[in-house]
Amino acid sequence: MSYEGNIVTGNQLDRTIHAHWSRPVTADTTALVIALHGRGANELSMDGLTSVVPPSAAMVAARAPISEGDGYAWFANRGIGRPLPESIADTISLMTAWLDELPDLPLYLLGFSGGTAMAGGLLLAEPSRYQGAVLLSGTLPLDASLPTVPGRLTGVPVFFARGAEDRVIPGELFARSHDYLAEESGAALTERIYPGLGHSISPRMGSDVGAWLEGLVRRH
Repeated sequence: MSYEGNIVTGNQLDRTIHAHWSRPVTADTTALVIALHGRGANELSMDGLTSVVPPSAAMVAARAPISEGDGYAWFANRGIGRPLPESIADTISLMTAWLDELPDLPLYLLGFSGGTAMAGGLLLAEPSRYQGAVLLSGTLPLDASLPTVPGRLTGVPVFFARGAEDRVIPGELFARSHDYLAEESGAALTERIYPGLGHSISPRMGSDVGAWLEGLVRRH
C-alpha cells in the first residue's frame, strides 16, 4: 500500500468475501441485513448491531476486501468520504457477485462510516436490489461516478442518521448527502441527528434503527 498525500493507492482486492452470520438461515428467515463495517475495522466490529436486527431476519456482516493496517477498507480514497471511482466500482462488482450467491431473500443494507459510503454505492448502482438501506455516521459516495440523477432511489426506504457532534466526516459531505436524499433522490427518507453524539452509534440510534427495520421487514 502506498500513500500520496491523503490518497490511498496500490491496494489489492481480496476476491473472497469473508462474512460473519448472526445466525443460520432457516425456512423461517424472512430477510437478510447486509452489514458493512467502517474503515480500518472488520466484520466482527458489527456484532453489536445484531440486537437491532428483527428476529425473523439474519444479519451477515461482510469483511471489506482491502487490507489497511490492522483492519480493512472498502475502497481506496482521496480523503475521508471520497472514494476513488475505479476502486469503489471494483468493490461494487465483487460484492454484487457475492450477493448473487446468498439465499434469495429480501436484502437490506446497513452501513457505518466507511461502510455507509459502500452501502450508498451499492444502493446507487442497483437500487431495485434492496428493500431498504440504513446509512449511519457516513455519507453517500457522490463524486465516485455513480448514478445520482434525480429520482434514482424513488420509493426506496432510507434511514440516514449521524451524531450532531460527528467531526470525523466532513460536514459538507453530510450536507450534500442530505440534500440529495431529501430533495433529489426520491427515496422514502427517515433522517435522524442525535444531539451530543460523535462518530459512533448510541443506544438510542440503535433502538431507532431496530424499530425502522422491524417495520419494513414485517411489511415485506
